[in-house]
Amino acid sequence: MNPTATALAPETTSTPTTGAISTSFRPTIEILGRLGERYDEILTPDAVTFLTELHHRFDARRRDRLADRMRRRYEIGNGHDPSFRADTAIIRNDPSWRVAGAGPGLEDRRVEITGPTDPKMTINALNSGAKVWLADQEDATSPTWKNVIEGQLSLFDAIRGQLSFTSPEGKQYAVSAAETPTIVMRPRGWHLPENHIRFVDRTGRGMAASGSLVDFGLYFFHNAARLIANGAGPYFYIAKLESSEEAKLWDDIFTFSEEYLSIPHGTIRATVLIETLPAAFEMEEILYELRDHIAGLNAGRWDYIFSIIKNYRGRGARFVLPDRSEVTMTVPFMRAYTELLVKTCHKRGAFAIGGMSAFIPSRRDPEVTAQAFEKVAADKKREAGDGFDGTWVAHPDLIPVARAEFDAVLGDRPNQLDRQRPEVQVAAADLIDVHIGRPVTAQGVRDNVSVALRYIEAWLRGLGAVAIDNLMEDAATAEISRSQVWQWIHQDHSTAEGDQITRDYIEGLITQVLAEVERRDGDRFDDAAEVFREVALGREFPAFLTLPAYAKFLTEAD
Repeated sequence: MNPTATALAPETTSTPTTGAISTSFRPTIEILGRLGERYDEILTPDAVTFLTELHHRFDARRRDRLADRMRRRYEIGNGHDPSFRADTAIIRNDPSWRVAGAGPGLEDRRVEITGPTDPKMTINALNSGAKVWLADQEDATSPTWKNVIEGQLSLFDAIRGQLSFTSPEGKQYAVSAAETPTIVMRPRGWHLPENHIRFVDRTGRGMAASGSLVDFGLYFFHNAARLIANGAGPYFYIAKLESSEEAKLWDDIFTFSEEYLSIPHGTIRATVLIETLPAAFEMEEILYELRDHIAGLNAGRWDYIFSIIKNYRGRGARFVLPDRSEVTMTVPFMRAYTELLVKTCHKRGAFAIGGMSAFIPSRRDPEVTAQAFEKVAADKKREAGDGFDGTWVAHPDLIPVARAEFDAVLGDRPNQLDRQRPEVQVAAADLIDVHIGRPVTAQGVRDNVSVALRYIEAWLRGLGAVAIDNLMEDAATAEISRSQVWQWIHQDHSTAEGDQITRDYIEGLITQVLAEVERRDGDRFDDAAEVFREVALGREFPAFLTLPAYAKFLTEAD
């Protein structure tokens, strides 16, 4: 690494009673990553000062919340099922409160496109015709230092109307749409560090910065005023929350940040992804804690499935899920979760946004495209019929398919907040009813190994969203694949064909996959296999596969 920050200057103070001299340090951010072209336009002294303030005020609370997650996961693993909280019942039972709702440019969210923030994908998203673009610095972005800072540069330029891109082949890309989507940026989750930036606290202790605070802070500091002038605002998707206390932390960050830049309270709008099992039991509380800043909730289906597996991985055979392809949106626990989300949102004046079907078209294969259109249309028809106000797609060609299903229900209305769903009654037991009645097959196990290896290999090369076998894979879907393998091994599960799923059995599949994939100079398959073995075959279960992979392979060497 190439440190660029100045050394810390100690502050000397005398205690009032004794006059003894004590030394403390001024909290400071140090930039350790190499500085590329135009990085100084993002890592300005004023922006770094803002990051320092965010970490000084909020990073200790972030760490406390992560400790809470570990305790909660331990409790569930030891037989204490989650439930709706008794201590917050007064919030759920109070009919009077409502959330802030849509900000300018978020009134109609019927189709949102998701994707990473490199220049080409940014331009494609802005030209897509979607109502909203989820500018993803999280699961669709591999958090290399280059991707983190250059993603910020793409957004900086796009918001100012100055973004262009020329591919290595000489193809030129530019924003040409008369009306571009409203940008909603997704920072990394609380759990991910940014190892190329060091925060040094008042005691002189240095630690990796928070990926969440870095992503949020740089985007907000540089773009909030310009976004407001453009007729929109600083909008964020908040990922992987697990509690209302975590939501309160984000709300405090938003309030401080608005005050810091002297913009009106409530200008920020957040959409929270309900993509963890604990958060499903606290939807109303999350809305309440963020009520001055929240526009809606999103049903983050893939991370939600991963969260179910992660929390119940050691609780016995009845919590073992079948092949990934069998865990659809119509199985009991997924129906309960999405129905509750729509009802909760509309009760409080919040938008309910549907999730992303993984099927994607192929411009080279009409049959694959026809199947993708059919499956995505069915998925979006279900969401619109259930009362969702909008949905996600991962490919521009799917926008007309999704829009048609929502247009059929919404017509000229921007949303269906008036649909209250009083008939929906979801008990705690419904949210953990994971019985599907389908087997684990040998093909399902092999698919998980193959997808996880190929995705991790691409992630290590800096690609966060990858088309694999005509499905869009990101970190969340890879998490399902590796966590299922871990659970099947540790629950002594067998395939429908009679093969016991052991470490040796999986090692054999790893060998097969590595022998079949196309190997190229500079590929990362050997590293990917190392990561997969650690997160799927190890005795311990890493909370996220991206944590060890990032620490070992995406952190630049000294």
